[in-house]
Amino acid sequence: MKNKQTSPPYNILVIGANGGIGRQSVELALKQGHHVTAVLRNPANLILTHPNLEIVKGDIMHPESLKRYLENTDVIISAIGKNSLKPTTLYSDGNRNLLNLMKEAGIRRVFFISAAGIDVSPGQSLFVRLATKYILQKLLRNMYADIRAMEKIVKASDLNWTIVRPPRLTDKPSTGRYRFAINKFLKNCLTISRADVAHFMINNINNEAAYKKTIEVAY
Repeated sequence: MKNKQTSPPYNILVIGANGGIGRQSVELALKQGHHVTAVLRNPANLILTHPNLEIVKGDIMHPESLKRYLENTDVIISAIGKNSLKPTTLYSDGNRNLLNLMKEAGIRRVFFISAAGIDVSPGQSLFVRLATKYILQKLLRNMYADIRAMEKIVKASDLNWTIVRPPRLTDKPSTGRYRFAINKFLKNCLTISRADVAHFMINNINNEAAYKKTIEVAY
């Protein structure tokens, strides 16, 4: 599957807009001529101005706080995340709330951020497979359990979802050059920048080959 350049403008809602991937998605979407609604629990945390940008207060765990922002939305990017090793239901409950809101509003296109490490990939070296199973998955067991639950909920939906599974994320600038695999493991899926994860999503909004698919993306 090749990237298909998105035809602007779309009305894009980004939830978790001040996170690494969320912020990059907002900036790239604006650069490409889209209209963006950036949703944050604290709007003051996003220091960014643009004529096509609206920054609003909302919380995916409280769906009533999001409902009014979905009007006229074409696509949603759920870039939520939580830096904690403790048990969480943010990914599963939060994105279940989002799917329900989308059904009510008649919005069909959505991206969800998952993680390549939730599975031990046969496409990795023996060292990486062992490190994934015995270190990464044990350390992040609570977050990964919730992400697995989220994926199950999303895959049961009839919306045009795409689950993106990046490996280790970096803060390097976008290259626009990366590999991805649809519904299968990507060989040597090791790193990618947050900016290039955003690049993949923004440039595959209307790519039907990515609908209802799980995609690994990496350099």
